[in-house]
Amino acid sequence: MQGDDSPRDTQQPSGSAVILRVLRVSLHVGFAVLLFVAVVRLAAAGLSPFATGSGLGLALLLAAVYLVGTVLEKRRAGNPERFDPKPYARWWLAVVGFLWLLLMLISPDFAWIAFPLFFLQLHILPRRLALPAIAASTALLISAMWFHNRGAGADALQLAMVLGPVFGAAFAVVTGLAYRALYVEAENQRLAAEELRRTRAELARSQHDAGVLAERERLAREIHDTLAQGFSSIVLMGRSAEKALDGGDNAAARDRLRTVRETAAGNLAEARNFVRGLGSPELDESTLADTLRRLCAKTETEAAARGATLHCRFELQGTPVALPNPYQTTLLRAAQSSLANVWAHAQASTAVVTLSFLDGEVTMDVFDDGAGFDPAAAAAAETRGDGTGVGLKSLRERLTALDGTLDVESAPGEGTVVAIRLPLGTGNPALEASP
Repeated sequence: MQGDDSPRDTQQPSGSAVILRVLRVSLHVGFAVLLFVAVVRLAAAGLSPFATGSGLGLALLLAAVYLVGTVLEKRRAGNPERFDPKPYARWWLAVVGFLWLLLMLISPDFAWIAFPLFFLQLHILPRRLALPAIAASTALLISAMWFHNRGAGADALQLAMVLGPVFGAAFAVVTGLAYRALYVEAENQRLAAEELRRTRAELARSQHDAGVLAERERLAREIHDTLAQGFSSIVLMGRSAEKALDGGDNAAARDRLRTVRETAAGNLAEARNFVRGLGSPELDESTLADTLRRLCAKTETEAAARGATLHCRFELQGTPVALPNPYQTTLLRAAQSSLANVWAHAQASTAVVTLSFLDGEVTMDVFDDGAGFDPAAAAAAETRGDGTGVGLKSLRERLTALDGTLDVESAPGEGTVVAIRLPLGTGNPALEASP
């Protein structure tokens, strides 16, 4: 049976657990061997039948008490839900010590069981009680040996009866303290290992949460830049078609409904693609330049359906080069978001989308001559409670992921320029990952 300071096998690192287990097994084996030898010598000593019978009975009782304590402790160590013998450890030690004292009165051969008892006292009792208990046990051991050897008259024998127990007790104390130091170190290692496991689990959870958040932000950007813009266009075109039907202009209504159908089909394709993490389906069918050119034409149509006159054109500068899908998608989303803001808010008459391929970078500028705005005030209110105002924030996040930059130049009454720069040099992860 172990005391409060006893380590649990299931809680130790493998190396320390093996060492501590070997020490405990050696203690129990040593106790059993010494008890067995003492019983054999008692049976062969030729004492009276009463003394021999009493000694054998007490020895069996001591062995049973010792075995019960160690078995209960072992079962508890294997399963913390089992009976906990720890509160009764000191009573168990007192019974073991009392039976040992009775056996010493019968035969001096039982005296050597004191050495395993020294270790038990160090394990179960706190140090302030263990050391006095060992000293008292040593004194009783010396007294019992003197009692059984009185009259021998040999000074050497008297000296051995004193030095043997004293040196044995000292050795037990040193070994027990070393065992306790080893246990403390093993316990610290166990706690450190548990802390490491907790840290790893927390890191895994944080990485999972970060991944979920990143995916949520990706979907939010895609919804804002594709579905939300498309639905706005569908609503606008539906209203325009109603007005055309009310005015008897069936051709205009048919044209608006065709635009609604095309926009809805495009939204459906976009939704399927961004759920799978793919690029825009428009880019799968044509080049980025052609897609932007069609976007400008569509913007003019939507503005006209709203009753506004907006001339939107696309310009290409430089020699086009193959761009990775993340570049093309980001530039397309930027143009879609910027032009949607132009026809919805800017009240502009002209909008120009310029895609330029320069040495080491690709740029896109979206200019309009509309009402303009205060960029500082817009940055302070990028996210509003109604879910709008996230266009620039979303675009910045896209560009940051590609090491790009976004500049917005505007002022009330002076129009707006949205300038995007994406590097084409080596070291950019999107370019290195592209085929």
